[in-house]
Amino acid sequence: MRFSSLLAATTLACLLLSGTAHAASAYPIRDRVLTANKLYRTGELRASQCAERDVKPNDVAAAKRYLTAVLNCLNRSWGAHFKRAGLPFTKARIGFITKPRKYCGDSWGSTSATYCNAERRFLVLLDDSLLEDPSDLYLFGLAAHEYGHHVQNLTGIARAYDRYPFRNKTELNEQTRRMELQAECLSGVFIGSVWDALRERSKEDWETLLEITRNSGDEQDKIRSHGRGRNIAVWLDKGFRATSPQVCNTWTASASKVS
Repeated sequence: MRFSSLLAATTLACLLLSGTAHAASAYPIRDRVLTANKLYRTGELRASQCAERDVKPNDVAAAKRYLTAVLNCLNRSWGAHFKRAGLPFTKARIGFITKPRKYCGDSWGSTSATYCNAERRFLVLLDDSLLEDPSDLYLFGLAAHEYGHHVQNLTGIARAYDRYPFRNKTELNEQTRRMELQAECLSGVFIGSVWDALRERSKEDWETLLEITRNSGDEQDKIRSHGRGRNIAVWLDKGFRATSPQVCNTWTASASKVS
């Protein structure tokens, strides 16, 4: 469904694809790779060009071209940002399927897309529900969110998350929400940095994406893994307005902000 969630892109993706067990520990989060990562001190993403390609409803070929073009923008923007910050960078890759299949060692589930740390690639399920009305920014935001997981992978955040201990399911779910909400914030950072280049888009387009996001999240699912829709929208908009990873430190945010 269109309102299934922008973050349905990775239903427990970082947890399930890692294959890493967690041990017991206490809060707050104390791993400095998570709480004080160099990423937060890299400054704003500089404005860059990113022209959207045409995409029509239920047109798989056009959707592939559209998403590949967005990925190219993401690689250019984040690649230049990492270079200025003196951080190592590797481009992300993208793949497409039209039917769910096992990926990166796990069954597909109900996700729209999934990033695989080991492959540094995300796979997008181009099914009828995703392509029924691609006129909004949903596809753009989907790619930007998955790339947020790539940024987490490159900066060691993904590995630190994989190994971080938890005492119970409640703590595990909160850690997963921090991971997912950070990826959403990073997607907002990118979208904000290229917003002026999206000349066909208006404030209403952004508000529509926020509304889609508010009508998504854990309220639509039994798994408390991505956050409530209103919180997802808050982190997305926060990144968009700041265009800097500095505001995306979900690991030091209060529990209520990642609920």
